[in-house]
Amino acid sequence: MKTLNRLKLTPLNERVWKRYTRPGESVEDVFRRVADYVADNGESIALDVTHACAKPGTLWSEVYYDLMASGRFLPNSPTLMNAGKESGENQLAACFVLPVEDDMKAIMRALTDQVLIHKSGGGTGFNFSRLRPKGSRVGSTNGVASGPVSFMSLFDKATSVVQQGGMRRGANMGILEWRHPDALTFVNAKADGTLENFNISLGVDGEFFRLLDAGDEKVAELWWAVVMNAWENGDPGLVFLDRINENNPVPNLGPLESTNPCGESPLRPYEACNLGSINLASFVDEDGTFAWGRLRPTVVAAVHFLNDVITACDYPLEEIRWNVEQTRKIGLGVMGWADCLALMAIPYDSHEAVKLAERVSKEIQFVAHLASENLATLLGPFPAYNGQQPGMPLEIGMVSYRPRRNATLTCIAPTGSISILAGCSSGIEPYFARSYTRRVVERDGDVTVDMEVPVLATVKERYPGWNPNALVPTALEVDPEWHVRHQAAWQTGVDLAVSKTVNLPHSATVMDVVKAYRMAYDLGCMGITVYRDGSKNVQVLTNKEAKKATVLVSAPRKAERPDELTGRTRKVPTVFGNLYVTCNEMDGVPFEVFATLGKGGKEVSAATEALGRLISLALRHGVPLEEVVGQLKGIAGEQPVFDEDGSIKSLPDAIGKALERLGGKTVTVHGASLCPECGAVLLHEEGCLKCTCGFSKC
Repeated sequence: MKTLNRLKLTPLNERVWKRYTRPGESVEDVFRRVADYVADNGESIALDVTHACAKPGTLWSEVYYDLMASGRFLPNSPTLMNAGKESGENQLAACFVLPVEDDMKAIMRALTDQVLIHKSGGGTGFNFSRLRPKGSRVGSTNGVASGPVSFMSLFDKATSVVQQGGMRRGANMGILEWRHPDALTFVNAKADGTLENFNISLGVDGEFFRLLDAGDEKVAELWWAVVMNAWENGDPGLVFLDRINENNPVPNLGPLESTNPCGESPLRPYEACNLGSINLASFVDEDGTFAWGRLRPTVVAAVHFLNDVITACDYPLEEIRWNVEQTRKIGLGVMGWADCLALMAIPYDSHEAVKLAERVSKEIQFVAHLASENLATLLGPFPAYNGQQPGMPLEIGMVSYRPRRNATLTCIAPTGSISILAGCSSGIEPYFARSYTRRVVERDGDVTVDMEVPVLATVKERYPGWNPNALVPTALEVDPEWHVRHQAAWQTGVDLAVSKTVNLPHSATVMDVVKAYRMAYDLGCMGITVYRDGSKNVQVLTNKEAKKATVLVSAPRKAERPDELTGRTRKVPTVFGNLYVTCNEMDGVPFEVFATLGKGGKEVSAATEALGRLISLALRHGVPLEEVVGQLKGIAGEQPVFDEDGSIKSLPDAIGKALERLGGKTVTVHGASLCPECGAVLLHEEGCLKCTCGFSKC
């Protein structure tokens, strides 16, 4: 793979880049392909490059190439993967919202549309509040309704069988408004491990909190169910529907009722949003100052790029194309925020960091709005503009009411894979760890490498004598209050919303969740998601009268096998012939393993069967699958073989690797989600499940 002159390639991001390159492509070729396609098929082709982006006379394709190749900006994954496809399926948008009406034909239509969107590489958001509650009479059939949660399971199962853009599993957001009769059932829906392909959020507003403070019993019961479930497993989050609609730029088209899977894009039905992120670490000079002058032309170029993506995109549904072109929403965000702060010697958990976040957010929004206003003078405002859209408050105290080409310009999205591609920290999150261990697959065997966050070495060099741990705090070292304050600070300059996870230490109490949720609403956030470290390894019992929680650590015990189980089988080559490993699950948790050889002799086959039985016994007594894998992987035999996953050293090693990768999906093991690509435990960041190897569920 060809090395870039500016964007630094490392063993980690080079590995992730291979998912985005086509046969024979280098990373530079990816940037060239994307830049050429977007420039040739966008609106800017009819415009001259202004001095705000680059020198007059420069081609837009060169502006876009430099924007990406310099490491200053990357668009969302669908754009990098699909732009310039020879098949003509250039679906470039990241997130969509679909309507779900209370009609069986409409529900099935939404299900079909969801599958088509996931197949094209996008994620979907739904508001299920229009569905009648469970037990309601259905006049056309003289039956009873099964309720919103039961229909959500249909969308969840459909997601399980469709690979998103042929690369990964799709993702969904499910929202139900607090006034719905089935709200309590919805809040408890993920407590048993179901709906694994959904993030869920309860839609609330100021009236909800007023009734809660007034002591309304039904609202209080719902509230405590929310915070207890969030404390236990991270779901549900809250989405503040009143706040979202206060910022609706086109209320004449109707209210905003749902968001995309990670919550950063409140959209109307059949709307989509294409996203891109600026790498803030690339704007810190060697003396530790922030280069505001270099940021502004980057914002202008990024706005042109994302606006061109709208026109260049092949949308999966005609309704989506029409609605997108009515408002032309884009979502310009950031990544590398933790890197930026560390390079400027500003601790993440400080008032200085929060003040800088607000300033950077407003600066990007201000420049983005001006760029979109200039586009509107040349190309006209977005078609749904009705002359009443508010503008951005100017620094001198005036208010601009100039029309824009785009109804929205900014949001903070999960950067998942693209932050690894850019070699920077993720979104606006703090570091999850300063150092970590990574397994690297080589043809002569797997090796384990100790690594630290790349910016740490630079921090130690620039600031000798300083405590690097204070400048580079981890997510669990940062007090929850600072997580919320950062989210609120970025929201001040964001048109859409901010995707962030408030990571809580395992010792956090239910009242810490209460504080974070209330603080998020009070500080002006659009929504809130929390995750307590290791929370899914405990069971919560709630005393409804006392509203207290008791934590019981789950004790291992033998589980009885039902008559029927479902599972998956993986074939692995060994020196004894092909090995077939089957893992069956019960309630979404690995329960038993069968290992058989196509040939190899009675003794070897007997030993293989015995390993399967022992693994099954361990699983039934509560031993986590990752511990089983850890014991088996790496055991060396006399004659290793090779497959696409690297070397297979022995039968035990083959079984361990088969179990690690079986099924190509996120496997839930006693509450922990494992990466389908490297087997590591997934991290909760930006409302998304991600892995340090580069895998992202969003």
